[in-house]
Amino acid sequence: MAAEARERTLGGAYALSAYALWGFLPLYFLLLAPTGPWELVAWRILLSLVFCALLLTVTRTWPRLVAIMRQPRLLGLTALAGALIYVNWQVFIYGALTGHVIETSLGYFINPIATVLLAVLVLRERLRPTQWVAIGIAAGAVLVIVLGYGSFPWIALVLAASFGTYGLVKKKVGPSVDAVSGLTLETLWLTPVAAVILVNVGVTGGLTMGAYGWEHAVLLSLTGVVTAVPLLLFAAGARRVSLTTIGLLQFVAPVMQFLTGWLVLGEPMPLERWIGFGLVWLALIILTVDSVLHARRVRAAR
Repeated sequence: MAAEARERTLGGAYALSAYALWGFLPLYFLLLAPTGPWELVAWRILLSLVFCALLLTVTRTWPRLVAIMRQPRLLGLTALAGALIYVNWQVFIYGALTGHVIETSLGYFINPIATVLLAVLVLRERLRPTQWVAIGIAAGAVLVIVLGYGSFPWIALVLAASFGTYGLVKKKVGPSVDAVSGLTLETLWLTPVAAVILVNVGVTGGLTMGAYGWEHAVLLSLTGVVTAVPLLLFAAGARRVSLTTIGLLQFVAPVMQFLTGWLVLGEPMPLERWIGFGLVWLALIILTVDSVLHARRVRAAR
């Protein structure tokens, strides 16, 4: 029992660390100015691939990757996951670098609700009444933001949809693909895209790598580590703690991003946006309480 408790504590620390690092990402990306969102995503892809290759070498797990590459179904799923995470990264970095950090946080607040909705639309799962209430309130929140604030929150909705679908694909992959091998394959599929982006940026405006001093070059070079480390911490934590714990901890990152956009970067929060966010938070409270109570009922039944 003591060993299990230690594992749960360790898992919680790993997962909390992952979400905290994700919460700091907007500030890190802002440090990389004047690197634009297209070049930044391209370096993020290539340097994540390099970092994962080093990890596979150190841990001597190349045979595991080769075994995965011999399975067409898994290759196809990792390619789809790569496309989805590219969309997520590109939109997130665009939002972080163009003064929309608060809207990126909204995307990750909506993400759990989007995941529940995908379970209905794709997996044909049946929702409990409280889950439908949460989805309805979240839809109302988006409507309030659109009508009251006068802008369609496309960044938030694309982030929620892309990451929610990415999670669905990863669930289809299951334990057959470990975290390092999965990220290696996803970035490997995206390498041609990254190469085209870098060539285009280099021809049209010039690459920033190495053009703004060694400090900027070092920070830009660490994007692979900054990308991979939270994913590995999350994978280590998810194996040790319950899904309910992961569900509660996942709000750490968007809360940090919201506070960064509002208090640090001074992004506007008019009344309409407060009302919209308040409705989203109410929906999340309903969804979280329902999930915790349902998990307890299932354990009691067992």
